[in-house]
Amino acid sequence: MAFERRDMTVQPDLSHTSGRVAPVRERRPVYVDLLPPCNAGCPAGENIQEWLRLIKAGQAEAAWRQLVRDNPFPAIHGRVCYHPCETACNRKDLDAAVSIHSVERYLGDLAIEKGWKVPMPRRRSGRRVMVVGSGPAGLSAAYHLTRLGHEVEIFDAGDHPGGMMRYGIPEYRLPRDVLDAELQRLVDMGVVFRQNTPIKDLLATQREGGFDAVFVAVGAHISKRVDIPAADASRVVDAVSFLRDVASGERPIIGRRVAIYGGGNTAMDAARTARRLGAEESVVVYRRTAEQMPAHAEELEGAQAEGVQMNWLRTITSVDEEDLTVEIMELDEDGKARGTGRFEKLEADTVILALGQRADTQFLKAIPGMSFNDDVVEVDPETLMTAVPGIFAGGDAVPSDRTVTIGVGHGKRAAKRIDAWLNKEEWVQPVKHPIVTLDTMNLWYFGDHARRTQAESEMTERLEGFGEIVAGLSDDEACYEANRCLSCGNCFECDGCYGACPEDAVIKLGTGNRYRFDYEKCTGCATCFEQCPVHAIDMIEENPR
Repeated sequence: MAFERRDMTVQPDLSHTSGRVAPVRERRPVYVDLLPPCNAGCPAGENIQEWLRLIKAGQAEAAWRQLVRDNPFPAIHGRVCYHPCETACNRKDLDAAVSIHSVERYLGDLAIEKGWKVPMPRRRSGRRVMVVGSGPAGLSAAYHLTRLGHEVEIFDAGDHPGGMMRYGIPEYRLPRDVLDAELQRLVDMGVVFRQNTPIKDLLATQREGGFDAVFVAVGAHISKRVDIPAADASRVVDAVSFLRDVASGERPIIGRRVAIYGGGNTAMDAARTARRLGAEESVVVYRRTAEQMPAHAEELEGAQAEGVQMNWLRTITSVDEEDLTVEIMELDEDGKARGTGRFEKLEADTVILALGQRADTQFLKAIPGMSFNDDVVEVDPETLMTAVPGIFAGGDAVPSDRTVTIGVGHGKRAAKRIDAWLNKEEWVQPVKHPIVTLDTMNLWYFGDHARRTQAESEMTERLEGFGEIVAGLSDDEACYEANRCLSCGNCFECDGCYGACPEDAVIKLGTGNRYRFDYEKCTGCATCFEQCPVHAIDMIEENPR
């Protein structure tokens, strides 16, 4: 073994004992593998650091294959994920986070261009699994279950698969040819899609199809409504229906002035879509402040850059024939918005309600023993199984944040748990290494390298249609960005320990095999530990009691 591994959670800190070398060695170095924060922050469970390492090594296809072990849709995620991995990235505190999402998109696009294929499963289990819903969670579960050897059929009410990725995310963020190319991967693997097939009696469909397990992954397609008096109800539409119609090719007439009621990402998508349909004024009405807005910052910034106006601390009280009446709000001492009794008029030809969505789980209500919390299904948080054995649920159908990446992560988790359940095995969560932080690293090795940014189309050009706004990285840009990765917590063979050891106690094992220590020569001076740029070495007691 190249590395002697120890449980990092129980070792004392011996890195700063007095004196460099004692008469009798009291400590010794060991190589360790820690958890990089990007990996820890990824809801899809990607081994981000590893696929970045493979790109650094000039192995793009190997990097893609490493990536799709966990996430089957890198070209999609590189465009629509809100990249919490970058929020967690240690490099953000050095200069700027590694642009992980843009490199992921690069790999996804390259795979489509090159026609790289996912290998077919090596075995067939003879088990059949029914998936309800062809959104991110359902598609991910189908992919991973198929790779585990199970036969999968997806039942979905929509005309085409993709769920809210197809019908909720506008094309300027996610081109449909990219979506279709990545979904084709599942068709090629043998996943059966049954579109325009809403489920009314789940147990009957399961029984008739001979399915051994079920994964429910219906999306949140039903808009939440509020009772707003309206002189002309035709002027009021819900955001989900509006975005679905546009995604289906329709171009609804919305007039010159549009008001969007709500403050989430769907509201931003609706406001920006309205601008592309010709609205000269697209105004978001939100009852709280910008700081309290649930929309991601980049969505808000994108909307404002395209001319969308924000009307903070306002709530719509009525929709009149030619305008709206809004009440001015204020924050109380607890930060909650409350009415002031003062009102304003706001001109609008169309009002789009973007006040959140509910999951369509009504078809599950007739199943004995199924437990609910409002519109979502209650599941075991570890296994994702409902109160009914053999029926699992994830994505928008369970209590969680509703994003594409979280849905894909749920699908992967569910596939592993379903596989264990089908095999009558108990799922055991692997123990994770501690997360490495920037203050435990020694960054002498890394220079200051500015982050590469993706080019964006000109404002006048983007508002003329639904063409994609953000361009991808070139080969050189992707390689450059991957090389900005600090390899936090894991040896990347920089030879620092090898060159620094005064006793020649570090033995180099060859490219890809890293190093080992010769403890006959090692004095425990900690020189190797002190210079290691990524904290891949720690000091432990020589003879722990």
